[in-house]
Amino acid sequence: MGLREDKKHRTRALLADTAMGLFAERGFEQVTVVEVARAAGVSPNTVFNYFPTKEDLFFDRQDEVEGHLARVVRERPAGASVVDAVRTDLLAGLDAGEPTYGLSPQAAVFWRLVAESPALRARLLDLGERAERALAAALAEEAGTPADAPLPRLVAGAIAGAHRAVFAEIRRGMVAGEPVDAVRTRVEAAVTAGFGLLGSGLAGWPPTR
Repeated sequence: MGLREDKKHRTRALLADTAMGLFAERGFEQVTVVEVARAAGVSPNTVFNYFPTKEDLFFDRQDEVEGHLARVVRERPAGASVVDAVRTDLLAGLDAGEPTYGLSPQAAVFWRLVAESPALRARLLDLGERAERALAAALAEEAGTPADAPLPRLVAGAIAGAHRAVFAEIRRGMVAGEPVDAVRTRVEAAVTAGFGLLGSGLAGWPPTR
């Protein structure tokens, strides 16, 4: 990473961290972008250059999350089914404590902010739909079907829906104050069983590479 890119990366992280601190202290709806800029020591225009909306400040890793399922499918090992690849990826993330999973006591604040804000709940829903569309496109591409064919969309809906349910369970446990290990154990068991059921129903589609 060059000096210019490193500076941009640090500025972006500063803005996101500063915003989250203010959101946690006062609530998402009560904080303005101007206040975030002032606290970070930059102009409001600088904030908007990195984050077009306040919701983008909150979900600062949304681009990574949006494309994740599609990447898992495209980059899976030869011979692995789509469902197996997603299950393996989920379990690896749970085991490694992947930050975007929100499986930590600190994440309870993040999830409570989402629950309290209609704007954040709407963005979370939109993010899930975008991830599902990206997965459907990857499945259609691999199956050799038209981009608007219904089958890839239906399969993507089943997989992405189960994927979202995993994070909803993590969110529920963290907001309730449950121990991280207890939530992880319960979710791992659900992922293993649930995606096993999905895998038996979707075996062979699209054909394994």
